[in-house]
Amino acid sequence: MQMPKFLYNYYERSLGKSLDASSVPGHIGVMVDGNRRWAKQFNAPTSQGHQAGADKILEFLGWCQDLGIKVVTLYMLSTDNMSRSPEELDELMGIIANTLDLLDADAHISVHAMGAPELLPDYLAERLSTLTTRVPATERIHVNMAIGYGGRREIVDAVRELLRDADSAGRTMEEVADTLSVDDISKFLYTRGQPDPDLVIRTSGEQRLSGFLMWQSAYSEFYFCEALWPAFRKIDFLRALRDYAGRSRRFGS
Repeated sequence: MQMPKFLYNYYERSLGKSLDASSVPGHIGVMVDGNRRWAKQFNAPTSQGHQAGADKILEFLGWCQDLGIKVVTLYMLSTDNMSRSPEELDELMGIIANTLDLLDADAHISVHAMGAPELLPDYLAERLSTLTTRVPATERIHVNMAIGYGGRREIVDAVRELLRDADSAGRTMEEVADTLSVDDISKFLYTRGQPDPDLVIRTSGEQRLSGFLMWQSAYSEFYFCEALWPAFRKIDFLRALRDYAGRSRRFGS
Protein backbone atom coordinates (compact mmCIF):
# COMPACT_ATOMS: atom_id res chain seq x y z
CA MET A 1 0.00 0.00 0.00
CA GLN A 2 1.43 3.37 -1.06
CA MET A 3 1.90 6.05 1.60
CA PRO A 4 -0.46 9.03 1.14
CA LYS A 5 1.36 12.02 -0.32
CA PHE A 6 0.88 14.26 2.70
CA LEU A 7 2.35 11.56 4.97
CA TYR A 8 5.23 11.00 2.56
CA ASN A 9 6.00 14.73 2.54
CA TYR A 10 5.82 14.88 6.32
CA TYR A 11 8.15 11.89 6.68
CA GLU A 12 10.57 13.36 4.16
CA ARG A 13 10.71 16.66 6.04
CA SER A 14 11.18 14.85 9.35
CA LEU A 15 14.07 12.82 7.97
CA GLY A 16 15.69 15.93 6.55
CA LYS A 17 15.40 17.83 9.83
CA SER A 18 16.91 14.89 11.75
CA LEU A 19 20.16 15.14 9.79
CA ASP A 20 22.98 17.14 11.32
CA ALA A 21 24.79 19.14 8.64
CA SER A 22 28.12 18.10 10.16
CA SER A 23 27.29 14.43 9.58
CA VAL A 24 26.51 14.78 5.86
CA PRO A 25 29.22 13.13 3.71
CA GLY A 26 31.38 15.42 1.62
CA HIS A 27 31.81 12.96 -1.24
CA ILE A 28 29.25 10.35 -2.30
CA GLY A 29 29.75 7.67 -4.91
CA VAL A 30 26.59 6.27 -6.50
CA MET A 31 26.18 3.12 -8.57
CA VAL A 32 23.07 4.00 -10.57
CA ASP A 33 21.85 0.45 -11.07
CA GLY A 34 18.48 -0.96 -12.12
CA ASN A 35 17.41 1.00 -15.21
CA ARG A 36 16.83 -2.10 -17.35
CA ARG A 37 14.92 -3.95 -14.65
CA TRP A 38 12.77 -0.89 -14.01
CA ALA A 39 11.78 -0.78 -17.69
CA LYS A 40 11.16 -4.52 -17.80
CA GLN A 41 8.64 -4.43 -14.96
CA PHE A 42 6.52 -2.02 -17.04
CA ASN A 43 7.10 -3.94 -20.31
CA ALA A 44 8.75 -0.76 -21.58
CA PRO A 45 11.76 -0.54 -23.92
CA THR A 46 15.16 -0.53 -22.26
CA SER A 47 15.80 2.98 -23.56
CA GLN A 48 12.88 4.22 -21.47
CA GLY A 49 14.58 2.83 -18.36
CA HIS A 50 17.84 4.56 -19.26
CA GLN A 51 16.01 7.84 -19.82
CA ALA A 52 14.21 7.53 -16.48
CA GLY A 53 17.60 6.87 -14.87
CA ALA A 54 19.08 9.96 -16.51
CA ASP A 55 16.16 12.07 -15.28
CA LYS A 56 16.75 10.73 -11.76
CA ILE A 57 20.40 11.82 -11.91
CA LEU A 58 19.38 15.44 -12.40
CA GLU A 59 16.88 15.20 -9.55
CA PHE A 60 19.46 13.51 -7.31
CA LEU A 61 22.05 16.21 -7.92
CA GLY A 62 19.46 18.78 -6.85
CA TRP A 63 19.00 16.92 -3.56
CA CYS A 64 22.77 16.87 -3.06
CA GLN A 65 23.08 20.60 -3.66
CA ASP A 66 20.28 21.29 -1.19
CA LEU A 67 22.08 19.20 1.46
CA GLY A 68 25.49 20.76 0.86
CA ILE A 69 27.19 17.68 -0.55
CA LYS A 70 30.22 18.92 -2.47
CA VAL A 71 31.36 15.95 -4.58
CA VAL A 72 29.37 13.19 -6.29
CA THR A 73 30.77 10.37 -8.42
CA LEU A 74 28.24 8.64 -10.67
CA TYR A 75 28.94 5.18 -12.09
CA MET A 76 27.03 5.46 -15.35
CA LEU A 77 28.69 3.04 -17.77
CA SER A 78 31.34 0.43 -17.01
CA THR A 79 33.84 -1.08 -19.41
CA ASP A 80 31.91 -4.35 -19.02
CA ASN A 81 28.72 -2.60 -20.18
CA MET A 82 30.42 -1.89 -23.51
CA SER A 83 29.64 -5.48 -24.54
CA ARG A 84 25.89 -4.78 -24.68
CA SER A 85 24.07 -4.75 -28.00
CA PRO A 86 25.02 -1.93 -30.41
CA GLU A 87 21.39 -0.77 -30.47
CA GLU A 88 21.17 -0.39 -26.70
CA LEU A 89 24.57 1.28 -26.49
CA ASP A 90 23.69 3.78 -29.21
CA GLU A 91 20.52 4.77 -27.38
CA LEU A 92 22.31 4.93 -24.03
CA MET A 93 25.15 7.07 -25.40
CA GLY A 94 22.64 9.52 -26.81
CA ILE A 95 20.83 9.74 -23.46
CA ILE A 96 24.13 10.31 -21.65
CA ALA A 97 25.05 13.05 -24.13
CA ASN A 98 21.73 14.81 -23.56
CA THR A 99 22.26 14.56 -19.80
CA LEU A 100 25.67 16.19 -20.18
CA ASP A 101 24.04 19.05 -22.07
CA LEU A 102 21.65 19.60 -19.17
CA LEU A 103 24.54 19.57 -16.70
CA ASP A 104 26.34 22.07 -18.89
CA ALA A 105 23.34 24.39 -18.58
CA ASP A 106 23.67 24.46 -14.77
CA ALA A 107 26.07 27.20 -13.75
CA HIS A 108 26.57 25.64 -10.31
CA ILE A 109 27.91 22.25 -11.50
CA SER A 110 31.44 21.34 -12.53
CA VAL A 111 32.03 18.03 -14.29
CA HIS A 112 35.02 15.71 -14.44
CA ALA A 113 35.20 12.71 -16.80
CA MET A 114 36.42 9.35 -15.52
CA GLY A 115 37.07 6.42 -17.82
CA ALA A 116 38.49 5.49 -21.20
CA PRO A 117 37.38 8.08 -23.80
CA GLU A 118 38.65 5.89 -26.65
CA LEU A 119 35.86 3.42 -25.89
CA LEU A 120 33.19 6.08 -26.47
CA PRO A 121 31.78 7.53 -29.68
CA ASP A 122 33.71 10.59 -30.79
CA TYR A 123 30.80 12.96 -30.21
CA LEU A 124 30.40 11.78 -26.59
CA ALA A 125 34.13 11.83 -25.84
CA GLU A 126 34.38 15.36 -27.23
CA ARG A 127 31.37 16.52 -25.24
CA LEU A 128 32.87 15.13 -22.05
CA SER A 129 36.20 16.78 -22.79
CA THR A 130 34.57 20.15 -23.44
CA LEU A 131 32.41 19.97 -20.33
CA THR A 132 35.39 18.99 -18.17
CA THR A 133 37.25 22.15 -19.15
CA ARG A 134 34.29 24.41 -18.34
CA VAL A 135 34.67 26.36 -15.10
CA PRO A 136 31.34 27.22 -13.44
CA ALA A 137 30.80 30.78 -12.26
CA THR A 138 29.74 29.64 -8.77
CA GLU A 139 30.41 25.96 -8.12
CA ARG A 140 28.05 24.31 -5.66
CA ILE A 141 28.80 20.70 -6.55
CA HIS A 142 31.50 18.78 -8.42
CA VAL A 143 30.33 15.74 -10.39
CA ASN A 144 32.59 12.92 -11.57
CA MET A 145 31.00 11.09 -14.51
CA ALA A 146 32.32 7.51 -14.69
CA ILE A 147 31.58 6.58 -18.32
CA GLY A 148 33.47 3.73 -19.95
CA TYR A 149 34.99 3.22 -16.50
CA GLY A 150 36.63 0.21 -14.88
CA GLY A 151 38.27 0.18 -11.45
CA ARG A 152 41.07 -2.19 -12.42
CA ARG A 153 41.76 -0.20 -15.55
CA GLU A 154 41.97 3.00 -13.49
CA ILE A 155 44.68 1.49 -11.29
CA VAL A 156 46.59 0.18 -14.32
CA ASP A 157 46.35 3.61 -15.98
CA ALA A 158 47.60 5.26 -12.78
CA VAL A 159 50.62 2.96 -12.53
CA ARG A 160 51.36 3.40 -16.24
CA GLU A 161 51.28 7.19 -15.91
CA LEU A 162 53.40 7.04 -12.75
CA LEU A 163 56.08 5.03 -14.59
CA ARG A 164 56.08 7.39 -17.56
CA ASP A 165 56.39 10.36 -15.23
CA ALA A 166 59.31 8.72 -13.44
CA ASP A 167 61.00 7.96 -16.75
CA SER A 168 60.61 11.58 -17.86
CA ALA A 169 62.24 12.65 -14.61
CA GLY A 170 65.21 10.36 -15.28
CA ARG A 171 64.47 7.94 -12.44
CA THR A 172 65.27 4.25 -12.75
CA MET A 173 62.68 1.54 -12.20
CA GLU A 174 64.67 0.38 -9.17
CA GLU A 175 64.42 3.86 -7.64
CA VAL A 176 60.68 3.91 -8.28
CA ALA A 177 60.21 0.48 -6.70
CA ASP A 178 62.25 1.40 -3.63
CA THR A 179 60.25 4.55 -2.90
CA LEU A 180 56.77 3.65 -4.21
CA SER A 181 53.95 4.55 -1.80
CA VAL A 182 50.17 4.61 -1.68
CA ASP A 183 50.23 8.38 -2.14
CA ASP A 184 52.36 8.01 -5.26
CA ILE A 185 49.66 5.96 -6.98
CA SER A 186 46.84 8.13 -5.65
CA LYS A 187 48.40 11.12 -7.43
CA PHE A 188 47.65 9.52 -10.79
CA LEU A 189 44.12 8.21 -10.25
CA TYR A 190 41.22 9.68 -12.23
CA THR A 191 40.11 11.43 -9.03
CA ARG A 192 43.52 12.91 -8.20
CA GLY A 193 43.29 15.90 -5.93
CA GLN A 194 39.82 14.98 -4.71
CA PRO A 195 38.78 13.50 -1.36
CA ASP A 196 37.97 9.79 -1.30
CA PRO A 197 34.25 8.97 -1.10
CA ASP A 198 32.81 8.93 2.41
CA LEU A 199 29.76 6.96 1.33
CA VAL A 200 29.08 4.65 -1.62
CA ILE A 201 25.45 3.88 -2.48
CA ARG A 202 24.27 1.11 -4.80
CA THR A 203 20.67 0.79 -5.84
CA SER A 204 18.71 -2.25 -7.15
CA GLY A 205 19.53 -4.60 -4.27
CA GLU A 206 22.88 -5.77 -5.64
CA GLN A 207 25.60 -5.92 -2.99
CA ARG A 208 28.90 -5.74 -4.82
CA LEU A 209 31.24 -3.01 -6.05
CA SER A 210 31.58 -4.17 -9.67
CA GLY A 211 34.95 -2.42 -9.87
CA PHE A 212 33.67 1.00 -8.75
CA LEU A 213 36.32 3.20 -7.11
CA MET A 214 38.25 0.15 -5.95
CA TRP A 215 41.21 2.17 -4.69
CA GLN A 216 39.36 5.20 -3.37
CA SER A 217 36.68 3.26 -1.46
CA ALA A 218 39.10 1.42 0.83
CA TYR A 219 37.65 3.18 3.88
CA SER A 220 34.27 4.25 2.52
CA GLU A 221 30.98 3.33 4.13
CA PHE A 222 28.59 1.32 1.93
CA TYR A 223 24.83 1.46 1.66
CA PHE A 224 22.82 -0.96 -0.48
CA CYS A 225 19.27 0.03 -1.38
CA GLU A 226 16.59 -2.26 -2.81
CA ALA A 227 15.01 0.48 -4.95
CA LEU A 228 15.81 0.44 -8.65
CA TRP A 229 17.59 3.66 -9.64
CA PRO A 230 14.70 5.31 -11.55
CA ALA A 231 12.46 4.64 -8.52
CA PHE A 232 15.02 5.95 -5.98
CA ARG A 233 13.24 8.56 -3.86
CA LYS A 234 14.52 11.39 -1.72
CA ILE A 235 13.31 9.39 1.28
CA ASP A 236 15.60 6.52 0.22
CA PHE A 237 18.49 8.97 -0.01
CA LEU A 238 17.77 10.53 3.36
CA ARG A 239 17.60 7.06 4.92
CA ALA A 240 21.04 6.31 3.49
CA LEU A 241 22.40 9.54 4.96
CA ARG A 242 20.77 8.80 8.33
CA ASP A 243 22.34 5.34 8.32
CA TYR A 244 25.74 6.84 7.46
CA ALA A 245 25.43 9.43 10.24
CA GLY A 246 24.84 6.67 12.77
CA ARG A 247 28.02 4.80 11.93
CA SER A 248 31.39 5.13 13.65
CA ARG A 249 34.05 5.37 10.96
CA ARG A 250 37.31 3.66 11.88
CA PHE A 251 39.38 4.08 8.70
CA GLY A 252 40.91 0.65 9.12
CA SER A 253 41.80 1.00 12.80
